[in-house]
Amino acid sequence: MRPGEKIPSDGLVVDGASAIDASMLTGESVPIEVTKGSRVVGATVNVGGRLIVEITRVGADTELARMQRLMDEAQTGKAKVQRLADRVSAVFVPIVIVLAIIAFVGWLLLGGSLEVAFTAAVATLIIACPCALGLATPTALLVGTGRGSQLGILIRGPQVLEQTRQVDTIVLDKTGTITNGVMSVTTLSPAPGITSEDLLASAAAAEWGSEHPVARAIVAAVEGTPTPAEGFTSHVGFGVQAVIDGAVVVAGRPLWVEDQWSVHAPATHRTEAEALEAAGATVIAVARDGEFLGTIAVSDTVKPTSAEAIARFRALGLRPVLLTGDNAGAALHIATLVGIDEVRSGVTPAGKLEAIRQLHASRRVVAMVGDGVNDAAALAAADLGVAMGGGTDAAIAASDITIVSGDLLVVADAIRLARRTLGTIKGNLFWAFAYNIAAIPLAMLGLLNPLIAAAAMAFSSVFVVTNSLRLRRFRAHATASVAAATPISRTRQPA
Repeated sequence: MRPGEKIPSDGLVVDGASAIDASMLTGESVPIEVTKGSRVVGATVNVGGRLIVEITRVGADTELARMQRLMDEAQTGKAKVQRLADRVSAVFVPIVIVLAIIAFVGWLLLGGSLEVAFTAAVATLIIACPCALGLATPTALLVGTGRGSQLGILIRGPQVLEQTRQVDTIVLDKTGTITNGVMSVTTLSPAPGITSEDLLASAAAAEWGSEHPVARAIVAAVEGTPTPAEGFTSHVGFGVQAVIDGAVVVAGRPLWVEDQWSVHAPATHRTEAEALEAAGATVIAVARDGEFLGTIAVSDTVKPTSAEAIARFRALGLRPVLLTGDNAGAALHIATLVGIDEVRSGVTPAGKLEAIRQLHASRRVVAMVGDGVNDAAALAAADLGVAMGGGTDAAIAASDITIVSGDLLVVADAIRLARRTLGTIKGNLFWAFAYNIAAIPLAMLGLLNPLIAAAAMAFSSVFVVTNSLRLRRFRAHATASVAAATPISRTRQPA
């Protein structure tokens, strides 16, 4: 397996060392370092050095196939909610027919003429024609989903609307949902006498020849093209070295720089690096000709609207839960930034499915928001599955609502719109019933002419359609005015 190639199936590394981008499977943006003896999963990408992989599982035995089976099982076990109007009409129509027969027979038994009895029966059938009931759901659904598509919200069907009303817990994936899912430079800590610009420029020049995601993040943080380097050498799993303007520059893991190059960082930098790594960041130490230049922290960044979105979920009566395969330190750090109290970290794809089932066992109605293959089974098992539009096809296929933009704020708007649409449907049904309850007795008593009954029935249908059209005025909340997700933090050291 050469750099950039996709691993064809599950296997075992028999030679070489590299970094594997497993974000498609795990959802985490930080690459996994693998060496001889490490197990790799099919469909992940080799982004570092050369590997020789012995394939050990193919077809239905692979991890990807197992996750597909989990998703299929979750979808099969998910109860289907029948349309509200269908359930109502199934009872209403037979009752109306019986009432019309009662009106006809009653007038005859009371001595009324055949014409009067027939007129009362026909008026009863016309006034109670379930047109308004039949229009209540499809018109509101049509207008609601149409308005949703204008806002980048794709709603699958009427059963989704009922689920949004009952949901009390919203489970959120971390990478790609709360965070951007792309590594970037977040902290620059230059050594005394070194500027942040010099530190970043030296690191970017050394990392220019590397394809590692951390290296790409450092290079992307520099404006313009880095200084050309000579003698580039990559030490897979540890760091890189290069000659820049006649000076040897090394960038890599702090312990490697210290042990291999005898460059020791000040105690303040070591303490800061430990704290950053505990929060889930990758810390790179940089040295030039044996001189310590500083450290650079690279990590996934929180989306600018995530914190406001969590606040809106709470306002909607939803309890947010962070569910991620990342380590506890990174998960807690992100949860603190956006305001989530309940965190479940280090969870596998099967573990996410089990977490949803545990919440169900606690009598909680769950909405799940995710974007990766690893979220697909949990999305299918949740009462309401919400997929980010930039996510994988498997996640979108398993979801009930798709957010085209991938903005977490729009998830709150989607729930508001779904609840508003359901409220409109129920309002339509209420007024259709109220109209029938008031008008049917009048028709049975012979107080309504069939022509007047037909006009009243038409008015009820027009009212339902007009009420549904009010959904076109639904407005999304203004998005958070945040310029950047997580700005680069520059730690200034005294000269």
